[in-house]
Amino acid sequence: MKKIFLVTALFILCSTSLFAQNYTDADLAKVSAEDRNSRNTAGDLNLMPVGVHLKRADVYMSQRHFSEAREHWQKIINNYPDDGAIPAALFGMGRSNMWERNYETAISWFDKLTKNYISTFDGQEGLAYKGACYVRLGKNLEAANTYQQYTVMFPFGKRIESSYLNILDAYREAGEYDQANDWVDKTRKRFDGQKAEINALHARLRMEIYREKWGSAIAAADELLRLNRFSGSMAYEFEVKFLKGFAYEKSGEKPNAISTYYSIPASASSYFGSLATERIAGLGGNISGRETQMQTESRRNSGSYPVKFRNELLRYSKSRGIDPRFVLSIMKQESSFKANAKSPAAARGLLQLTYDTALKYNKEAGFVNLQATDLYNPGTNIAVGSVYIAELKVEFGSLYEAIAASYNGGEDNAARWLERTKPKDAAIFASEVGFSETKQYVFKVMGNYQVYKELYTENLVRK
Repeated sequence: MKKIFLVTALFILCSTSLFAQNYTDADLAKVSAEDRNSRNTAGDLNLMPVGVHLKRADVYMSQRHFSEAREHWQKIINNYPDDGAIPAALFGMGRSNMWERNYETAISWFDKLTKNYISTFDGQEGLAYKGACYVRLGKNLEAANTYQQYTVMFPFGKRIESSYLNILDAYREAGEYDQANDWVDKTRKRFDGQKAEINALHARLRMEIYREKWGSAIAAADELLRLNRFSGSMAYEFEVKFLKGFAYEKSGEKPNAISTYYSIPASASSYFGSLATERIAGLGGNISGRETQMQTESRRNSGSYPVKFRNELLRYSKSRGIDPRFVLSIMKQESSFKANAKSPAAARGLLQLTYDTALKYNKEAGFVNLQATDLYNPGTNIAVGSVYIAELKVEFGSLYEAIAASYNGGEDNAARWLERTKPKDAAIFASEVGFSETKQYVFKVMGNYQVYKELYTENLVRK
């Protein structure tokens, strides 16, 4: 959940390096102390065996101490040019810069990696991540070309499915809709009967809604519902039904829209169930039964939606114009209200903040000398997290779905998903979220939020 690339466990580095285990705060403290004792009088790191540099870089990278990790990788690159660890070091340099959103710099490192070590696993990964950097820079045709290179060179590579899907999305974002639709067909043929086929059709559905081609959108939705193979894909049955109802509504077919929305079950914790109820009401349909069902469900499950840290939430969240119920919804999903929680990606505390993100907001929150372990303190965590969420609220125009997506998947990604959202409808944005984990995260957080709003006032008093 963290930003610049806030992460839960989403973006764990996948490489031939040692970054495959979870390191602790104690591990970080240990290597930091070792590094302090491994410097010359000028403050430069002493040269160590390759394995030592790799291990320390790994620990730093896992804890999101990027500059410290790069110092060790650079030692390997400068002093062990023929060692087998070079691809991992180059990949680490590129990936750490990508995490910090230094995309041009990241591309330069990925270029060095792919030029000389394309046959290694790190080289393959570097090519895919290079494409991702181009996407984030808005260089969509360069991204499409890079991903196409991957499909040619590694037809059975780890990222072959995502490369096909990224190609069609890149063409769509470049406004090359015919090319994008061609790649929908190519993806369906290449991955017939697999989840990538469903994802490609879902991309077509989203693209046709963006283009306001309502008939084509309904046809794509019908094809997805006919295939009925949503498990493991980026598409969900009720999401597709909602988008189909939305297309009917926009094309002026009100009875079909209401009927389609009614086919989505009412549930207080269901994102599309709640939105379907709102759309039915907006079209003049009867929602009394649905409202009663949602209220009953919320009250029956109220024990799963406690109000904890009320004083801190009212002090730090509400004072910054954030609905404390939304912060509770994030907290429930992030840490289950466990103040000492820590993720494999070094996110800490109730709101699972990473230290690099917290350092962007600690001063405004009133914690000038913030240390990583301070994030386990509930008040500190909520205070810093509230400043961060307040900034996201301004950035994304109070669209809570985008705030949640950014919190989990990164601000630049959420901004890109919002850019391709047309019209600027909450449900349309949610369908455009491009990471499976982030999309599920948005659904869960917003489902939590619906229930909290049903149960409590904005002052966190039970209704």
